[in-house]
Amino acid sequence: SLLAGFVMGSRLPRHTYGFIQHELFPYYFHIGSACAFLNLTLFAMYHPSELLSDEQTTQIFVFFVCVAASVLNTQWFGQVTSDIVADMHLVERSHGLGQEVGLFASKSCRQLCASNPSYGQLSRQLTLYRALSSLCNLCCIACNGLSLYYLAARLSAL
Repeated sequence: SLLAGFVMGSRLPRHTYGFIQHELFPYYFHIGSACAFLNLTLFAMYHPSELLSDEQTTQIFVFFVCVAASVLNTQWFGQVTSDIVADMHLVERSHGLGQEVGLFASKSCRQLCASNPSYGQLSRQLTLYRALSSLCNLCCIACNGLSLYYLAARLSAL
């Protein structure tokens, strides 16, 4: 989805790109949450808690962190981000903006940020929630990387 985001963002009008993200991201987040939960559940099923080694306890903790970050992103950050983008689109449309093509805000949008305090506040909130969502995604990537390392280190035992 990261590569698709850059391609669509550089070739589609901003509001079209925003609409596509609004429709696709909930699926992406829910699938990620389901996979994280499935990883945790399967690992826990095959590793009874009374027999866990320190490494396996760490692995369970890593899976739990991944589930927590994924659910937080799905239930909170993703939805709030979509709501903020929808509010920003309304303001932009009222000023004849949003059909520009490109990933970065146009000069007109930056001017709107400076001249319209509520739009500027929405823009700052969007930046914050996108950053928090990205941190959740990076956390999940790191957790999955650690899990793959754990698995790869034990391939000979399988």
